[in-house]
Amino acid sequence: MSKLLTPLQKHYVETVVPALMAARGYKNKHQCPRLAKIVINTGISSEADKNVIADAARDIGLIAGQKPVLNRSKKAIANFKLKPNQITGCHVTLRGENMWHFLMRLLAVALPSIRDFRGVPNKLDGQGNYTIGITDFTIFPEIIVENNKRQMGLDITLVTTAETDEEGRELLKLLGMPFRRIEQAVPTKTTAA
Repeated sequence: MSKLLTPLQKHYVETVVPALMAARGYKNKHQCPRLAKIVINTGISSEADKNVIADAARDIGLIAGQKPVLNRSKKAIANFKLKPNQITGCHVTLRGENMWHFLMRLLAVALPSIRDFRGVPNKLDGQGNYTIGITDFTIFPEIIVENNKRQMGLDITLVTTAETDEEGRELLKLLGMPFRRIEQAVPTKTTAA
């Protein structure tokens, strides 16, 4: 019995892999870059009380579909009013089916719901991975706006097995990532004085 694939996973297997093999000249489908994991991360202020921490963890859990891990400081930093073992944020690492479901919701529902959305920046990290900074987490339909007292931002990192930015960008573009188009500067006419 074969395992059921999510729609985006099926698109990857049936469309993206053959397109990458044709474009890059891979001889084996296992040479094609793939999505390894998605990490969702948010920071929490050092002055935050337990209710704010619980709300942030609850919201990240709703967005990701699994329980987040709390990030704690390792040492004291006086300039940031940080004590050892103080909670500084929370994160979730998604793999497998949860990762594909989240990516589908991100691409089809969350990103298009941003007001005046013109695409995401076209900049990868040099190793084929891509991070999106979201300033308002209420773009996700799981979040009820009335229950939230404060605005929270989050970072979403798409970790790929690509070795270069070009491979990673091509993989993400074929998966449906709405990258901004690079606008060319239009030369202006200069008048001689």
